[in-house]
Amino acid sequence: MALALIAHAMAAHAAQAHQDVPRGIVSVHADTEVKALIEGLNTAFAAFKTEHSKHLDDVKQGTADALQALKVDNINADIAKLQAAVDETNAKMIAVQMNGGAAGQLKDKEYSAAFSAHFTKGEVQAALNKGQATEGGYLAPVEWDRTITDRLIISSPMRALCAVQTISTNGFSKLFNNRGATSGWVGEAAVRPETGTPTFGSLAYNTGELYANPAATQQMLDDSAINLEAWLAAEVDAEFAYQEGVAFLSGNGANKPNGLLTYITGGANAAAHPWGDIKTVKSGDAAKLTAEGLIDLVTALPSAYSAGAKFTMNRNTQAAVRKLKDGQGNYLWQPSFQGGVPATLLGYGIAEVAGMPDVAANSKPVMFGDFKRGYLIVDRTGVRVLRDPFSNKPYVNFYTTKRVGGGLLNPDVLKALTVAA
Repeated sequence: MALALIAHAMAAHAAQAHQDVPRGIVSVHADTEVKALIEGLNTAFAAFKTEHSKHLDDVKQGTADALQALKVDNINADIAKLQAAVDETNAKMIAVQMNGGAAGQLKDKEYSAAFSAHFTKGEVQAALNKGQATEGGYLAPVEWDRTITDRLIISSPMRALCAVQTISTNGFSKLFNNRGATSGWVGEAAVRPETGTPTFGSLAYNTGELYANPAATQQMLDDSAINLEAWLAAEVDAEFAYQEGVAFLSGNGANKPNGLLTYITGGANAAAHPWGDIKTVKSGDAAKLTAEGLIDLVTALPSAYSAGAKFTMNRNTQAAVRKLKDGQGNYLWQPSFQGGVPATLLGYGIAEVAGMPDVAANSKPVMFGDFKRGYLIVDRTGVRVLRDPFSNKPYVNFYTTKRVGGGLLNPDVLKALTVAA
């Protein structure tokens, strides 16, 4: 029965993923899909707890069975797939909600129509001059830009986790109050000497250029064999999401964002922020995670920042976390129980970020905190598209760029777990 529910949930998700559903009813389909996924997920987790407990009992009695251990690992892998599907569906629902659940009225019909004509046949109309640049590129219509951004939210979890600021210049600089004001007690007629004055520090968030270069034959464009908006978004989001995912975590700042992991104690940018680095907590074991270490990680974050806090880790780390119990034998990890709600660890949500390190000695596989207040992504306004019918005949290439940057916003709201005793 459990396996049947799991298979049914995964099949429903796969079918949904291949449907071209109008934006206005995506939320209805997503809600139905997520319910089926959650049912399969909770059934799988119940089976996992039973089989894992049996395996632990066998280990204690010295009768450990390799087949039993394999069974536990297989169920754990199924849980990972189901939870990932739930998270993906939740992200789709968030993306739809950001745009009011519907495509809505085009903000600039004339420009959108002119751009589509140029995209298809290379016809340049007067309405296009608002996006004209000296290199021959044109700003994509608002609807295209929004579509690509929506897909990036689904594909790149850092965008859903962190703060995003749209800018209209090459870079963005933010001032930070280092405080330093002092005060004192005085009598009624005593002299009031000058007290300490606050100082300020700054941090620059420069942008790098992210690009994709999809191609289509001129015949495909002439015959309208493809949905241009959907095709461009699908081509661009995969490349952008991959590059962003790496850069937002480990980017070195050279024509790309400074990655979050580089601001942790010992990282390349540990001294870059005026308020210091992201502090670490030891796991309690030289080679693995422990329940005590995760509890220490949560406790290390000041309670003032815990309301919006989440864990980030990759799928392999989640598999290890699922096997951890507290002192009363309760599993620390709990699956999603309703749509829009992530899996939890010690009562806090978990975001799966593929680029996070695996569990290994001295690695930092888990971060915890309020990422909305901790890391800032900056987007230079607009996606730009350069139509190139000459370089790759018979294909027409669409050189698509978006300028993106990122950096640490507040080190105090984030903590990292180091695998160490």
